Amino acid sequence: MSSPTLLASIHPSTEPDTLASYERAEIDASTRLPVLLFFGSAIFWLLVGSLLGLIAAWKMSYPPLLDGLAWTTFGRLRPAHLNVVAYGWASTAAIGVGLWLMARLSRVPLMHSKLLISAAVFWNIGVLVGTLGILAGDSRSIEWMEFPGYATPILFVAYAFIGVWTIIMFRYRRPGHVYVSQWYIFAAFLWFPWLYATANILLIWQPVQGSAQAAINWWFAHNVLGLWFTPIGLASAYYMIPKVIGRPIHSYYLSILGFWSLALFYSWNGMHHLIGGPFPAWMISASVVASVMMIIPVVTVAINHHMTMRGHFDALKWSPTLRFTVFGAMTYTVVSMQGISMAIPQLNTITHFTDYTIGHSHLGVYGFFSMVMFGAMYYIVPRLIGWEWPSATLIRWHFWLVAIGIILMVVSLSMGGFLQGLALYDPAVTFRSSLEYTIPFRWIRAFSGILLTVGHFIFAYLFIAMVLKLGRRNEGPALFAPNREEIVQPV
Repeated sequence: MSSPTLLASIHPSTEPDTLASYERAEIDASTRLPVLLFFGSAIFWLLVGSLLGLIAAWKMSYPPLLDGLAWTTFGRLRPAHLNVVAYGWASTAAIGVGLWLMARLSRVPLMHSKLLISAAVFWNIGVLVGTLGILAGDSRSIEWMEFPGYATPILFVAYAFIGVWTIIMFRYRRPGHVYVSQWYIFAAFLWFPWLYATANILLIWQPVQGSAQAAINWWFAHNVLGLWFTPIGLASAYYMIPKVIGRPIHSYYLSILGFWSLALFYSWNGMHHLIGGPFPAWMISASVVASVMMIIPVVTVAINHHMTMRGHFDALKWSPTLRFTVFGAMTYTVVSMQGISMAIPQLNTITHFTDYTIGHSHLGVYGFFSMVMFGAMYYIVPRLIGWEWPSATLIRWHFWLVAIGIILMVVSLSMGGFLQGLALYDPAVTFRSSLEYTIPFRWIRAFSGILLTVGHFIFAYLFIAMVLKLGRRNEGPALFAPNREEIVQPV
């Protein structure tokens, strides 16, 4: 079903390419307000989360920092940072990108925009209430679920609106091919409320007893990464890479294999974080096997993306969207292989309870997912506003600051964590000495936080300048190449 407003007024003899351009323009116009609302609030929470994380990182190296305030203690800053990044930045950005992609790929103007605007308002209220509750000392002390109980219903109501909208849009999509990105988006928008509701029921509202709580906690924490952030990130990469270089994805059948193997194996993940704990052997073993089997979707996606890009890697020199997206897609392969290795008991024995695990989680949420979201926003926002990004130089600064920042962070945490694990494994080394080994690496991690935060403020400035249409209007897109006026941007 297409809207009769604009397309019906076009003369029947209109060229197909022109008709498609009008169709895309109408869809983009319909998504403008709700998507920009999600993007703007996501960037706001990205800045808040960056500052909270920066203070927490520096307190790990210099504990007396801001020690006179209760809300700036590490025990409050760390969970506040984690939840703001997960639900304020990452989830909000994921929803915005998912809405736009679903409308574009369904080839229908966005329906029920007021429902989505209401969802955005409720979602941000929920994140605000939850963050203030954690900083006030009201945390639930369950990793990835620290928001107090009075914030959870607000988030769930907001997401219920989004879930209903997703079903409606998919139901009324234009007849024809269902793109792989739609598979991922539709699944992710249904998987997340299932994960969130199940975890809250079993841990908060009708809590299970004993060690089962830890099992459910890690099942939820791991599957938020694998069945919520990962599908949205892959959906964006599957759309942006072919769109920018102007060629179809290498293999539709490989992409479907990647989707169904992700759905099959990832839902069993998480228990390998509990190796050595008081749990049934079959539970740990099943999770380890499922983690190793994740090599199937990971390799499948890597082959599909690489073969699609083959012969077009020069586009990385000029396209901001492609540079961020390909960085994220390559990181997805790296972080997934690292995760598979961490499920092997011999390595898990060393890396467990160390900074190595923290580095791994940062590589996934930031190196993969956030970089892909940056790339998607650089593509989507100009099409919503009808205005080009004001400065390719600032976009370049944004990329290199965050790319170098996340590499420094992950390398320092991984190396320091591995040394920390070896020390913990050695009975001749005291616990205090194992912590002292990480000190220089944590200083590097604190410095990397500065690079990331500066990059985020540059991105926030660019977004505000776009929305307010500040400065002189650029004639062409903000691309990196010197001869960028000769490059035709996809629509």
